Amino acid sequence: MCRPPEEQPRIRTRWLIRRDLPAVLEIEQTCFDSPWLPSECGQCLQQRNCVGMVTEFEDKVVGYMIYELHKRRVHLLNFAVDEGFRRKGIATQMIGKLVKKLSNHRRTRIVVEVRETNLRAQLFFRKSGFRAIDILQGTYDDTSEDAYQMEYRVPSAMGVEKPPRNRIIYTV
Repeated sequence: MCRPPEEQPRIRTRWLIRRDLPAVLEIEQTCFDSPWLPSECGQCLQQRNCVGMVTEFEDKVVGYMIYELHKRRVHLLNFAVDEGFRRKGIATQMIGKLVKKLSNHRRTRIVVEVRETNLRAQLFFRKSGFRAIDILQGTYDDTSEDAYQMEYRVPSAMGVEKPPRNRIIYTV
C-alpha cells in the first residue's frame, strides 16, 4: 500500500562520509548482537570496491548500507535502520537505490547473507524481491548458526532460466 505524499518520510540517501561513522557505528551497536568493530568498518570502507551509503531523516543518520561492487554482482555486507525509524519505508528506499545500480549488461544481482534467526530481515528481503538460494554453514565467528544467502536478480537478466527457487519455507 502506498502512503499519501504527506505521510512519506522526509529522507534522503547519500554517500557515507567520514563524519557519518559515529552515527553508523551507534546504529550498528543497537541493531546487532555481534556488531562490526569500528576498525572493521573502517578497513572495509577503505577497500576500492567497497561503498557506504547513509539515509538521513532531517539531517540525522537513521540508516546505512555497506556493499561491495563485483564484476557481475553487488554484495550487500551490512544494512541497518535505527530502531526508532523502522517501518517508515526507509529500508525499502535504501534497497531501491541499490537495485537501481543493477543493469542487464553488467551487475545483474544483489546477494546478501542473513542469519537464520533474523526472521525480520528474511521477510523484508523476501518482500523486496530477494529469494533464498543457499544455506551457508559456518558463516559467523560468534555462533554456529547458519545463514541464508539471498539474491535479487534483475528480472530480464534471468532470461530463459527459471528464477531462483525460494529455499525458505515460512509458516505462520
